Amino acid sequence: MSDSIFTKIIEGKLPSHKIYEDDLTLAFLDIHPKQPGHTLVIPKKQVQFVWDLDTKEYMALMATVKKVAKRLETVLARPYVGMQVIGNDVPHAHVHVYPFSTTQESQYIPDQSKEPDHIALAEIAKRLAF
Repeated sequence: MSDSIFTKIIEGKLPSHKIYEDDLTLAFLDIHPKQPGHTLVIPKKQVQFVWDLDTKEYMALMATVKKVAKRLETVLARPYVGMQVIGNDVPHAHVHVYPFSTTQESQYIPDQSKEPDHIALAEIAKRLAF
């Protein structure tokens, strides 16, 4: 399997708006967020699906998802934090974690062709960084 875009981010070959990192996981902002603070949590080991991770890596991923969700809840003061494991857009296991206030916000589908607002992303990353 060739390196995914996420592996390139892990290796520092591509930029990201990182908010958390440990030995096994990385969390960074989605450049096309459902809502401000929408974060991707990934294992540093490239596998296609979360269930392809060994138990230790899976547990580390989910522990980071929980940390990020709590951070979004606290810092952004939104009533809900959603989680989605989709796995078909990038061949590297990842979990979407995003704050929202209404069902409509949770179901929002961002325009993937729109140019990312890196200034806004950098500002929110600064607020969310651990």
